[in-house]
Amino acid sequence: MARYGQAFKDKAVARLLAPESAALEVVSRELGIGLGTLERWREDAQSRPARGRAWTAGARLEAVITTAAMNEAAKSAWCREHGVYPAELDKWRASCTTALADPEDARASPQATRASAKRIKELERDLLRKDRALAETAALLVLSKKVSAIFNKGEGE
Repeated sequence: MARYGQAFKDKAVARLLAPESAALEVVSRELGIGLGTLERWREDAQSRPARGRAWTAGARLEAVITTAAMNEAAKSAWCREHGVYPAELDKWRASCTTALADPEDARASPQATRASAKRIKELERDLLRKDRALAETAALLVLSKKVSAIFNKGEGE
């Protein structure tokens, strides 16, 4: 008998419950889980308070779209019905907006890219110089220890 983690169960049940409300047979076929198992998971989830349910990314987007045109009273009523805080809904809206932002806004300008490349090259050159100086200092330290070991050996005899 297969064992599934709670996160997997929550995602499967979230597809079965509102707002996504996928058909039981479809989810069963996609996930390779028996109908009886999915029905049991759904009943367990429905017996829990709505706050404990997981929302998939698609369900969150659907919720944002559904509530976009609502006034505050209607949005609050929808949130109570579906077990979501209005603050969560606002956070989901901000995530959607960020994800759909124009990629040009996130891209750096060519001048900034050139300046960054120049700075990286300078830092790499400086790091290489310091690595060489450290290696030279370590070699001198080893040699000075060898020299002192050789000459101190002769004094003790």
